[in-house]
Amino acid sequence: MATTRDELDLAAVERTTQEVGRRLFADLARQRPTIFDRVWWDEHIMAWAMQDERVKAQMFRFVDVLPMLATGDQVAGHLREYLLSAAGELPAPLRLALEVARPGTLAGRALAIAARRNVLGQAQRFIAGTTTEEVLAAALRERRLKRAFTLDLLGEAVTSEADADRYQAAYREMIERLAPIANAWPEVPQIDRGPAGPLPRVNVSLKLSALDCRFDAIDPAGSRERVGRRLRPLLRLARETRSFVNVDMESYATKDLTLDVFCALLAEEEFRDFADVGIVVQAYLRESGADLARLAAWAARRGTPIWVRLVKGAYWDYETVHARASGWPVPVYEQKWETDANFEAQTRFLLAHHQDLRPAIASHNVRSLAHAIACARHLGLEPHELELQMLYGMGDSEKQGLVDLGQRVRIYMPFGELIPGMAYLVRRLLENTSNDSFLRASFSEEVPPDTLLMPPTGFPMTSTNLPADENGAAPVDAFAWTFENEPATDFGRAENRTAFAAALEAVKSEFGQKHPLQVGGEDIDSGAWLPSVSPSHCREVVGYFAAGRVADVAAAVAAARAALPDWSQRTAAERARCLRGAAELMRARRFELSAWILWECGKPWREADADVAEAIDFCEFYAREMIRLGRGESRDVPGETNRIEHLPRGVAVVIPPWNFPLAIPCGMTVAALVTGNAVVLKPAEQATAVGFHLADILHRAGLPPGVLNFLPGRGEVVGRALADDSRVDVIAFTGSRAVGLELNRSAAVPRPE
Repeated sequence: MATTRDELDLAAVERTTQEVGRRLFADLARQRPTIFDRVWWDEHIMAWAMQDERVKAQMFRFVDVLPMLATGDQVAGHLREYLLSAAGELPAPLRLALEVARPGTLAGRALAIAARRNVLGQAQRFIAGTTTEEVLAAALRERRLKRAFTLDLLGEAVTSEADADRYQAAYREMIERLAPIANAWPEVPQIDRGPAGPLPRVNVSLKLSALDCRFDAIDPAGSRERVGRRLRPLLRLARETRSFVNVDMESYATKDLTLDVFCALLAEEEFRDFADVGIVVQAYLRESGADLARLAAWAARRGTPIWVRLVKGAYWDYETVHARASGWPVPVYEQKWETDANFEAQTRFLLAHHQDLRPAIASHNVRSLAHAIACARHLGLEPHELELQMLYGMGDSEKQGLVDLGQRVRIYMPFGELIPGMAYLVRRLLENTSNDSFLRASFSEEVPPDTLLMPPTGFPMTSTNLPADENGAAPVDAFAWTFENEPATDFGRAENRTAFAAALEAVKSEFGQKHPLQVGGEDIDSGAWLPSVSPSHCREVVGYFAAGRVADVAAAVAAARAALPDWSQRTAAERARCLRGAAELMRARRFELSAWILWECGKPWREADADVAEAIDFCEFYAREMIRLGRGESRDVPGETNRIEHLPRGVAVVIPPWNFPLAIPCGMTVAALVTGNAVVLKPAEQATAVGFHLADILHRAGLPPGVLNFLPGRGEVVGRALADDSRVDVIAFTGSRAVGLELNRSAAVPRPE
């Protein structure tokens, strides 16, 4: 009798999982390839080659570059270059062969032919073909084994609208050519019947990023419009030809966008009742449970079920490295057992919600598949209500064992040219040779079935605290830890996109305000106002700024000179504290500052945000460096006492460019400030508003009056006067040729001490 989700007896499910798993392993043992089978040699040669991580990395580099090598000499040269760098880990005969097989020799040509043939053989193992005819033949071979298929066109990364049109056209042609042929095939009930009756024979998998060269979470409306323009015709064609369309999932950055676009299009009146569609959910993502719950609620409201292909995920290395490099939380589970455990949890959720989410469980892990079959049985589901999916060219004996159990098995069959398929091939090789690979453990390393069927468990790592001092307390020096770059904003997250959009509107509401000069802590109206115009909207005046005069230059330099003694005598820690305070204010106003950069300088979202992040980095890094430099250094020798100290130069003039409107002026300015100098900041005319907010933040962070003077104006007036002023000790400059020539002329004039 079927049980409900809440009544599912996990202990009973585990017993059935073990029973099914042992049955599958027994089938695998009977079908294990022998020395006379090509797959036996493939597995053992690959296992040998991948024993050393350095050799493995070099082999993958060679495989990746091979399609671009036109001649045998190039192949032999690259193979020698890659593998001889790891010669210490190679067997002596192979090392000798590589040394002998130089480009241009007979041995080199033989090596090139063998290398190309072997890589092509591996590609043909994992890639179903390059033409529709080859794919059709591969699909028929699968059907004879009672296995269904889904087709994926390789090379989906598009860089232009024309590429996206070609990708759509390729899928259209494939469906139009295959559907009439496949629909005429005799029915194989085990794979052609589903929970609601006949299933489409033609099943294709595609990626939304291939339908839009600008598929980006920052532009959800535009992405949805462009994808919809190309996906709707494919959905209509699929409906007309009785075909199935599955949307693949890619990187975490576009995961939410993919779900949003999928749900929006399938909720349209035209497609609301179309059931031959599906989407992928990746169990290695920590958010996969929430994503499935969202899909279940949406499908229930829609009134028509969809299919969900549950996978573990193919981009673990990328997601982990990218998140760590960006300073973001890692979105995937970092331990293999955690992903396996979550996969089982989400399998149970899918099966419990099978009326809204048709389950397609994709894995080569016998434990994971056996668990899915066991849960389905305990929930009272028939075999045709569960689909199992596996990859082309991998685990054929395992697939046959599942077919023999009466399960519906669908094979994911990529096809396409070798060059775009190389990334897929490398991914499959990585999966087969990973230390955590189930296939490697079960076939190459012969781990006992009882071990492989154990429930996924492990011991979570504890968090690491800051180093403690000898008394056990955390370090008290605020500058004791290592500098780390400010992370960029992850615009893949909806809350960040919402906050930035709100900041854009808020900043726009402040357009047109007048801002005076700031000299010696006083606001000064020069009597003339310069407009700052948005380069993207030429009728939009971002703000009006007082234009500095020659007299204002003299006053600003005098104010800086007056403030210099007090500021230069403050400790390095005091000055550094101002910079760190400015960094905190920038963090708090991050989206606002990015919005000013976007409106005034035309930078897109990520570049504007990166500008702010770099400005924060300058504040934090220079603060820490000043603490280090401020300690000084003693180098005593017998009879001498030597002391090295860093002293400020005096008044610094900062004339930055407009192309990095916050980062460069911030870096120039805070470097001068933290080393004890007073500053006159003349912002670029195209970035005056951003310069104003930089000065405002530094003043709010605790700078005394006159230490920083904000002096906008025309370069030929303010810049020239600043360069000519003999009281200026330092000029930090990047800008126009006219002012540059003037600075060079001024630099040639001797200055009084």
